[in-house]
Amino acid sequence: MHKLTRNDIEQAARHVYQVMPATAQYPWPLLAERLGCTVWVKHENHTPTGAFKVRGGITFLHWLRREHPGVKGIVSATRGNHGQSLALAANTLGLRALIVVPEGNSLEKNNAMRGFGGEVVECGRDFDDAREEAARLAHLHGLYLVPPFHTELVKGVATYALELFIAAPDLDTVYVPIGCGSGICGVIAARDALGLNTQVVGVVSKEAAAAKLSFEAGTIYETASANTFADGLAVRKPVPDAFAIYGAASARIVSVSEGEIAEAMRVYYTDTHNLAEGAGAAALAALIQEREMMLGKKVGVILSGGNVDRSVYASVIG
Repeated sequence: MHKLTRNDIEQAARHVYQVMPATAQYPWPLLAERLGCTVWVKHENHTPTGAFKVRGGITFLHWLRREHPGVKGIVSATRGNHGQSLALAANTLGLRALIVVPEGNSLEKNNAMRGFGGEVVECGRDFDDAREEAARLAHLHGLYLVPPFHTELVKGVATYALELFIAAPDLDTVYVPIGCGSGICGVIAARDALGLNTQVVGVVSKEAAAAKLSFEAGTIYETASANTFADGLAVRKPVPDAFAIYGAASARIVSVSEGEIAEAMRVYYTDTHNLAEGAGAAALAALIQEREMMLGKKVGVILSGGNVDRSVYASVIG
């Protein structure tokens, strides 16, 4: 992926803002009181799809229409947020969107994808299996296979980081959840485009720690499973193009337990009255884990989404 400039990201923002406004970022006082540092939360749970991915879907589909004007539709694999973004963006352009999810995927995310105009197919035990089926269906139906990581996806996602850094340019550290990697690569791209010195820290689940293991080994590492309720983090193997960026530019990668993620979801509710899905709460979970290291500093956390099933959230809050 080529190095993104501020102009690249601002051009992407013009496409994004045709569909949605910029999201808010706030320095929440009760989080500061709890953790002993200034905590800026970037609220990507407030997008039209409830997650940051919508930005990348918008910019990718604009690029696709421009570069492949004859395309009839798209197919992609997802656990939910990526699929919602593509369904929404494809629907606005009159394109078919076929979305492949693992068996037993979130019913509420599946319904949301259908609500945005997507056709949902269940296949495989996890996201990585769904990716293989998406590739097969692309060939079978003559659809464009949207990868989990692409320059245009990162360009769109980087717009949220640009908003955050313009509002709070003096952040010492930003914690970002890692799934397929567009989020953390977007934050790195925006930081570098603005010439800032902010440390970027990736966050994974201990149950889906391939990115952390790869970071520490300096090479791609695949785990046997990725069984976390934070489905946005449930990836068995890093995307090589994404890992090439965050593996080199992250300060470190932190792993958090299922219990720590659940506690962060509760903290978001009590301290900010915001709904966070598991992946959306992971960054705060990592900050809570590293609170002693962050005392007195200015820290950003990405609340990447709020799309959690009612039954899951009820068990967490209860």
